[in-house]
Amino acid sequence: MTPKLILTGFMATGKSAVGHVVAARLGWRFIDSDAEIVARAGRPIAAIFSDDGEAKFRALERDVIATIARERRHCPLCHGDYPAVVSTGGGVLVDEANAAALKRCGVVICLTARPEVIAARVGRSPAKRPKLLEGGKPLLERVQELMRERAAAYARADVAIDTSNISIEDVADRVLAEFAARAYKRCVPSA
Repeated sequence: MTPKLILTGFMATGKSAVGHVVAARLGWRFIDSDAEIVARAGRPIAAIFSDDGEAKFRALERDVIATIARERRHCPLCHGDYPAVVSTGGGVLVDEANAAALKRCGVVICLTARPEVIAARVGRSPAKRPKLLEGGKPLLERVQELMRERAAAYARADVAIDTSNISIEDVADRVLAEFAARAYKRCVPSA
């Protein structure tokens, strides 16, 4: 199985930004599942939600996660499994099939942040995040509600890291330490 370091968690916890840093440090590929969905659908996530509904988006997401999880590429340098850092959408672990597929293919690290930190981070562009607009509630209230709804799903991760008050670089350090503690090794070219 191709080893993967999977970053998941609520929106605006830093999954993509940290994922890019971690992938660069390891020399691994970076895969953003939301970007894969957008590429397959040919339109933004907000448009998928508004035009086709959440069920259609979740079906696309499930297909992308299954593809990522079963991928069997080999490294062109060492010919071993070609590892990847994967950033997922905020609701991916709610689907039990997604959670199981991701757990089978790598270490799942959930990035977290306090609700007020998330609200501040997404406050400039809530329209890009369709789940925040449901119910017409104030932003912080909606963030808290969604976080409560997803708490059990996020608990499926192997470990959680709070990103509220630390830099992207420091989060990347913690992610790498947690990943290393779970016995995954970096791809090293053969001699």
